[in-house]
Amino acid sequence: VQLQASGGGLVQAGGSLRLSCAASGSIYPITTMAWYRQSPGKQRELVAAETSGGSTSYADAVKGRFTISRDYAKNTVYLQMDVLKPEDTAVYYCMAYVHDLMDTYWGQGTQVTVSS
Repeated sequence: VQLQASGGGLVQAGGSLRLSCAASGSIYPITTMAWYRQSPGKQRELVAAETSGGSTSYADAVKGRFTISRDYAKNTVYLQMDVLKPEDTAVYYCMAYVHDLMDTYWGQGTQVTVSS
């Protein structure tokens, strides 16, 4: 499974960005797609996830500001990020979990920088 992420960039605090991640190459359904982020010196952390059943979960730090969504026809996951804060600055990675293969796949990461 290959994941191609896009949409990162530089934005001022209070602004918005939308990340996209397109999955390809899987002959099995993708069970869960998610976004993680990693800041320098910190561990990678879960930002948001959506299962194939439509259940979503969010890190407390982004609840009410970020929205994850999936286009199942396009095998694409999105992360709408609003009211961005400087502490949201990180490299954002998309992740796909395929239950039939019991395997996890990662995209290449996209940089999000929020200036104060």
